Amino acid sequence: MSKGTVRVNEGIGAREVRLIDDEGKQLGVVSVQEAIRIARDRGYDLVEVAPNVTPPVCRIMDYGKYKYQMSKKHAARKTIDVKEVKIRPQITDHDLQLKVKNIRRFLDDGDKAKVTMFFRGREIVRPELGMKLFDRIQELLTGKFQVEQPPKLEGKSITMVIAPSSK
Repeated sequence: MSKGTVRVNEGIGAREVRLIDDEGKQLGVVSVQEAIRIARDRGYDLVEVAPNVTPPVCRIMDYGKYKYQMSKKHAARKTIDVKEVKIRPQITDHDLQLKVKNIRRFLDDGDKAKVTMFFRGREIVRPELGMKLFDRIQELLTGKFQVEQPPKLEGKSITMVIAPSSK
């Protein structure tokens, strides 16, 4: 098909067309007037699906439904991004509330959130304090979400990935 232009019913310029009915069966080569009459008798439209062959191929179908399916097929699909939120072991309660609010916003937008906690200097001696903070983040997060990757200590950081729950 040429870009975006689909010929329907009287808009088909050929004298004869290869006709395919609404169930997908070939009815052979018929005149355009005959094909339009058959389509109207069945309550459908005659749509040219392959205009570049001789004779052009036309199909009996519901044109409105066909246009809707084509628009859905070409609709832009949202890509899921991974947004990162960085925290520290000594974070204050208010700052933690703000980070959780941002995580919730990311999840509501359909994105994943990666929470990363960095340890500096001797903070790494007490990684269990960091794990407690991750538990607190999970408590504060209300709504539908799933922990895709539980908190895991990797070197001098702990990371956790949270995804919006599949509907």
